[in-house]
Amino acid sequence: MFHPWHELEPGPDAPDRMHVVVEIPRGSRNKYELDKNTGMFKLDRLLYSSVHYPGDYGFFPQTYAQDDDPLDAIVMTTVPTFPGCIIEVRPIGIFRMTDKDEMDEKVLCVPARDPLYDGYAALTDVAPHFLREVEHFFSVYKDLEGGRVHPMGWEDEASARAVIVECMARYAVKRQAENLGRIAQQSASERAGHEL
Repeated sequence: MFHPWHELEPGPDAPDRMHVVVEIPRGSRNKYELDKNTGMFKLDRLLYSSVHYPGDYGFFPQTYAQDDDPLDAIVMTTVPTFPGCIIEVRPIGIFRMTDKDEMDEKVLCVPARDPLYDGYAALTDVAPHFLREVEHFFSVYKDLEGGRVHPMGWEDEASARAVIVECMARYAVKRQAENLGRIAQQSASERAGHEL
Protein backbone atom coordinates (compact mmCIF):
# COMPACT_ATOMS: atom_id res chain seq x y z
CA MET A 1 0.00 0.00 0.00
CA PHE A 2 1.20 3.52 -0.86
CA HIS A 3 2.40 5.47 2.19
CA PRO A 4 2.05 9.23 1.53
CA TRP A 5 4.60 10.24 4.17
CA HIS A 6 7.38 7.99 2.94
CA GLU A 7 6.67 7.36 -0.75
CA LEU A 8 5.48 10.73 -2.08
CA GLU A 9 8.20 13.09 -3.32
CA PRO A 10 8.59 16.21 -1.15
CA GLY A 11 7.89 18.42 -4.14
CA PRO A 12 8.79 19.25 -7.73
CA ASP A 13 11.22 22.02 -6.68
CA ALA A 14 11.76 21.74 -2.92
CA PRO A 15 11.67 23.91 -0.86
CA ASP A 16 10.11 26.47 -3.23
CA ARG A 17 7.38 24.18 -4.56
CA MET A 18 6.30 21.38 -2.27
CA HIS A 19 3.62 18.73 -1.95
CA VAL A 20 1.23 18.89 0.98
CA VAL A 21 -0.88 15.88 1.91
CA VAL A 22 -4.16 17.15 3.35
CA GLU A 23 -5.34 15.58 6.59
CA ILE A 24 -8.08 18.05 7.58
CA PRO A 25 -10.12 20.20 5.17
CA ARG A 26 -10.73 23.88 5.87
CA GLY A 27 -13.81 24.43 8.03
CA SER A 28 -13.69 21.01 9.71
CA ARG A 29 -13.77 20.26 13.43
CA ASN A 30 -12.81 16.64 12.76
CA LYS A 31 -9.16 15.97 13.63
CA TYR A 32 -8.10 13.46 10.99
CA GLU A 33 -4.50 12.33 10.98
CA LEU A 34 -2.20 9.99 9.15
CA ASP A 35 -1.66 6.64 10.83
CA LYS A 36 2.14 6.46 10.74
CA ASN A 37 2.18 2.65 10.51
CA THR A 38 -0.42 2.03 7.82
CA GLY A 39 -0.36 5.28 5.82
CA MET A 40 -4.16 5.48 6.11
CA PHE A 41 -6.14 8.39 7.52
CA LYS A 42 -8.05 7.99 10.76
CA LEU A 43 -10.37 10.17 12.80
CA ASP A 44 -8.35 11.03 15.89
CA ARG A 45 -11.03 13.12 17.60
CA LEU A 46 -13.51 15.95 17.23
CA LEU A 47 -12.10 19.26 18.45
CA TYR A 48 -13.47 19.98 21.92
CA SER A 49 -13.59 23.73 21.28
CA SER A 50 -16.16 25.26 18.92
CA VAL A 51 -13.55 26.31 16.37
CA HIS A 52 -12.66 24.98 12.93
CA TYR A 53 -9.51 24.76 10.83
CA PRO A 54 -8.95 28.06 8.96
CA GLY A 55 -7.27 26.36 5.98
CA ASP A 56 -6.60 22.89 4.65
CA TYR A 57 -4.26 21.32 7.20
CA GLY A 58 -1.74 18.62 6.41
CA PHE A 59 1.92 17.73 6.17
CA PHE A 60 4.94 17.74 3.90
CA PRO A 61 6.03 14.23 2.85
CA GLN A 62 9.53 13.02 3.66
CA THR A 63 10.00 15.51 6.51
CA TYR A 64 10.52 15.13 10.25
CA ALA A 65 9.67 18.11 12.45
CA GLN A 66 11.15 18.54 15.93
CA ASP A 67 8.18 16.65 17.42
CA ASP A 68 9.00 13.49 15.37
CA ASP A 69 5.95 13.99 13.15
CA PRO A 70 5.95 15.22 9.57
CA LEU A 71 6.23 19.02 9.26
CA ASP A 72 2.76 20.63 9.43
CA ALA A 73 1.31 22.87 6.74
CA ILE A 74 -1.74 25.10 6.43
CA VAL A 75 -2.88 25.75 2.86
CA MET A 76 -5.00 28.76 1.96
CA THR A 77 -7.59 27.10 -0.30
CA THR A 78 -10.45 28.66 -2.22
CA VAL A 79 -12.55 25.54 -1.64
CA PRO A 80 -11.83 22.86 0.99
CA THR A 81 -10.34 19.62 -0.35
CA PHE A 82 -10.40 16.24 1.44
CA PRO A 83 -8.17 13.96 3.56
CA GLY A 84 -5.50 12.42 1.35
CA CYS A 85 -5.61 15.12 -1.32
CA ILE A 86 -2.16 16.14 -2.59
CA ILE A 87 -1.71 19.85 -3.26
CA GLU A 88 1.33 21.40 -4.93
CA VAL A 89 2.08 24.52 -2.89
CA ARG A 90 4.39 27.48 -2.42
CA PRO A 91 5.43 28.23 1.21
CA ILE A 92 4.96 31.91 2.12
CA GLY A 93 5.57 32.00 5.88
CA ILE A 94 5.69 30.03 9.09
CA PHE A 95 3.80 30.21 12.38
CA ARG A 96 5.81 29.09 15.40
CA MET A 97 4.30 27.87 18.65
CA THR A 98 4.92 25.39 21.42
CA ASP A 99 2.55 22.55 22.20
CA LYS A 100 3.14 20.77 25.53
CA ASP A 101 6.41 22.72 25.77
CA GLU A 102 7.60 21.23 22.45
CA MET A 103 8.30 23.33 19.33
CA ASP A 104 5.45 22.99 16.82
CA GLU A 105 5.74 24.85 13.52
CA LYS A 106 3.05 25.39 10.88
CA VAL A 107 4.12 26.44 7.38
CA LEU A 108 1.59 28.69 5.63
CA CYS A 109 1.26 27.85 1.93
CA VAL A 110 -0.74 28.81 -1.13
CA PRO A 111 -1.73 26.40 -3.91
CA ALA A 112 0.73 26.64 -6.82
CA ARG A 113 -2.08 26.13 -9.34
CA ASP A 114 -4.80 28.47 -8.08
CA PRO A 115 -4.88 31.75 -10.04
CA LEU A 116 -6.38 33.56 -7.03
CA TYR A 117 -3.07 33.06 -5.21
CA ASP A 118 -0.65 33.75 -8.11
CA GLY A 119 0.46 37.04 -6.56
CA TYR A 120 1.06 35.62 -3.08
CA ALA A 121 4.76 35.26 -2.33
CA ALA A 122 5.07 36.47 1.28
CA LEU A 123 3.09 37.03 4.48
CA THR A 124 2.69 40.68 3.48
CA ASP A 125 0.45 39.49 0.61
CA VAL A 126 -1.97 37.84 3.06
CA ALA A 127 -4.81 39.75 4.70
CA PRO A 128 -3.67 40.53 8.26
CA HIS A 129 -7.02 39.31 9.58
CA PHE A 130 -6.43 35.83 8.13
CA LEU A 131 -3.07 35.64 9.92
CA ARG A 132 -4.82 36.62 13.16
CA GLU A 133 -7.45 33.90 12.54
CA VAL A 134 -4.74 31.26 12.17
CA GLU A 135 -2.94 32.49 15.27
CA HIS A 136 -6.20 32.59 17.25
CA PHE A 137 -7.19 29.09 16.12
CA PHE A 138 -3.91 27.54 17.25
CA SER A 139 -3.99 29.56 20.48
CA VAL A 140 -7.37 28.18 21.60
CA TYR A 141 -8.13 24.93 19.76
CA LYS A 142 -6.89 22.76 22.64
CA ASP A 143 -8.26 24.88 25.51
CA LEU A 144 -11.13 22.55 26.42
CA GLU A 145 -8.83 19.51 26.17
CA GLY A 146 -6.48 20.91 28.79
CA GLY A 147 -3.72 21.48 26.24
CA ARG A 148 -0.93 24.01 26.68
CA VAL A 149 -0.28 25.90 23.45
CA HIS A 150 1.81 29.08 23.36
CA PRO A 151 1.99 31.11 20.14
CA MET A 152 5.38 32.57 19.25
CA GLY A 153 4.38 34.45 16.10
CA TRP A 154 4.99 34.58 12.37
CA GLU A 155 8.21 34.49 10.36
CA ASP A 156 8.80 35.07 6.66
CA GLU A 157 9.01 32.79 3.63
CA ALA A 158 12.81 32.45 3.94
CA SER A 159 12.36 31.06 7.46
CA ALA A 160 9.67 28.69 6.17
CA ARG A 161 11.97 27.36 3.45
CA ALA A 162 14.85 26.97 5.93
CA VAL A 163 12.65 24.92 8.29
CA ILE A 164 11.48 22.75 5.37
CA VAL A 165 15.09 22.04 4.35
CA GLU A 166 16.01 21.25 7.97
CA CYS A 167 13.05 18.85 8.30
CA MET A 168 13.87 17.14 4.98
CA ALA A 169 17.46 16.62 6.17
CA ARG A 170 16.25 15.27 9.54
CA TYR A 171 13.99 12.83 7.65
CA ALA A 172 16.87 11.60 5.47
CA VAL A 173 19.09 10.97 8.51
CA LYS A 174 16.34 9.23 10.52
CA ARG A 175 15.25 7.03 7.61
CA GLN A 176 18.84 6.02 6.91
CA ALA A 177 19.32 5.13 10.59
CA GLU A 178 16.03 3.15 10.59
CA ASN A 179 17.07 1.27 7.44
CA LEU A 180 20.51 0.46 8.89
CA GLY A 181 18.81 -0.75 12.08
CA ARG A 182 16.53 -3.04 10.08
CA ILE A 183 19.49 -4.43 8.12
CA ALA A 184 21.46 -5.06 11.34
CA GLN A 185 18.45 -6.77 12.92
CA GLN A 186 17.92 -8.92 9.85
CA SER A 187 21.61 -9.90 9.79
CA ALA A 188 21.50 -10.80 13.49
CA SER A 189 18.41 -12.94 12.91
CA GLU A 190 20.07 -14.70 9.99
CA ARG A 191 23.23 -15.36 12.05
CA ALA A 192 21.12 -16.74 14.90
CA GLY A 193 19.32 -19.01 12.42
CA HIS A 194 22.64 -20.36 11.10
CA GLU A 195 23.87 -21.10 14.63
CA LEU A 196 20.88 -23.37 15.27
